[in-house]
Amino acid sequence: MATEITEEKTFCANHPERETSLRCNKCGKYICVKCARRTAIGYRCPECVNQQQQIFETATWSDHLIAAVIAAVLTFLGGLIVPRLSWFVIFLAPMAGGIIAEVIFRVLKKRRGKYLPWAAAGGVVLSGAVLCLIYGVALLLSLLDPEGGWSFRELITLGWTVGYIALCASTLYYRLRGIRIG
Repeated sequence: MATEITEEKTFCANHPERETSLRCNKCGKYICVKCARRTAIGYRCPECVNQQQQIFETATWSDHLIAAVIAAVLTFLGGLIVPRLSWFVIFLAPMAGGIIAEVIFRVLKKRRGKYLPWAAAGGVVLSGAVLCLIYGVALLLSLLDPEGGWSFRELITLGWTVGYIALCASTLYYRLRGIRIG
């Protein structure tokens, strides 16, 4: 007497055309390899992962504004001393980005959000645009001066300012993105 084993085919809840036997370890929903998110305790569906991440997002809309303003003001103040630093900017700009990230983190009382690093980096870039405008006008004025001609110093200052902004913004972004509650 032969017994037939018939397996019922199961399909991904998000992609009904994909056959799968993998299930979310939280809700039990069938998920395909594309949908599966690997966690420390097994595979989960995107919905369960998003629900878990939302627990840790505590920033409000005003926190994003505060982060952008703090980043802009501190970056501007740091950018005013860039002409005196010359090539030391390469080492000091990432430190400035880290310090600004810590100030933001402490002012916001350790609240965090998915878009908070973007808001802070946007403040740095906005402040950098103002700094570049100031140094660009100084360069333009030196070009228009009939007696002195243009100064290479203004061009170098503009270059170091752009480097300062790029290094500061990237360090700030990745520092805020990597901060964990604890």
